[in-house]
Amino acid sequence: MKNKKSARRVICTDIKGKKFKVKISNLTFRPSVYAVIIERGKILLSRQWDGFDFPGGGVDLGENIKKALAREVWEETGIKIAIGRIVFCNDSFFKLPLSGEYVQSILIYYLCKKIGGRLSVKNLCEDEKNYADYPEWIDLKKIKKIKFCNSINSLGVIKEALALKKEL
Repeated sequence: MKNKKSARRVICTDIKGKKFKVKISNLTFRPSVYAVIIERGKILLSRQWDGFDFPGGGVDLGENIKKALAREVWEETGIKIAIGRIVFCNDSFFKLPLSGEYVQSILIYYLCKKIGGRLSVKNLCEDEKNYADYPEWIDLKKIKKIKFCNSINSLGVIKEALALKKEL
């Protein structure tokens, strides 16, 4: 008799929205963490592929979540941050574009504040140099016109972050 767990499948989506049926046994677990940085009516986003994403990424095994967030933001933007409250948390089943690996990811988004640094791409890791470009401060009035390259409702996350900022 087959193991029921190994026979179960989930739907993973790639960066272009294509769907794949994947055996659970073929998934890798990948927690990830992202910064929502809003200042003076603009949001800091990382240019990735043919669109934008929030700065952040995977938490390395044995790494503290907040240290991972500070590291990822520094690598992708050159900015140092103070980490605030959680804005949004969800999961995603995704096919990573470079490796083709299928992952189950927990996505955590924090409201953050810039405390130093200058926009830069000099800290990108080798893989990121293949798809990432200079980060940009995007006017919130134009946010509905840009393409996001992620698996969440980015406009909803921004709306939640703006509501949290008003509470603080």
